[in-house]
Amino acid sequence: MKTFKHVMIAFFSLMILASCAKNEKEKTENKTSKKKVVAVEKKVDKIKSFVITGNDVMKFNRTEIKVKSGQKVKITLKHVGQLPINAMGHNFVILKKGVDMAAFAAKAIAAKENQYIPVGSNDIIAHTKLIGGGESDSVEFDAPEKGTYQFLCSFPGHYGMMKGEFIVE
Repeated sequence: MKTFKHVMIAFFSLMILASCAKNEKEKTENKTSKKKVVAVEKKVDKIKSFVITGNDVMKFNRTEIKVKSGQKVKITLKHVGQLPINAMGHNFVILKKGVDMAAFAAKAIAAKENQYIPVGSNDIIAHTKLIGGGESDSVEFDAPEKGTYQFLCSFPGHYGMMKGEFIVE
């Protein structure tokens, strides 16, 4: 009888230990999966993406973009019109704080060979390439310090209608 009692105690002890080990393994797996989910969520949050469209009647679909200072930003410009680049090309240019938009646009007109981006300009935070109907281009950059910046299309004559504010909070 004594041996049966010992066997039963040993059996139940093993069952309890196995159950505890299983619970510990589940806790570890749960912690690991939570870490993985958090890491993926953080990756997604790191880049703030925007799609801006330009059309054949010289309009952007947005006149305001808001981001946080230092945040990674991705701007994708899509030309939803049909006209070719030489007739209705568009780009997306963010100017540094305090840059006069009209003065910049006047310099851009003379930069046809450089897609209407003045060569060596220190006035720009970021810009896409010049695109025609059906095309798209993207640019990635870190948002500058807090403030309000201007954006525009620098194709000749477009900045009057294709402009907006890039607001950094």
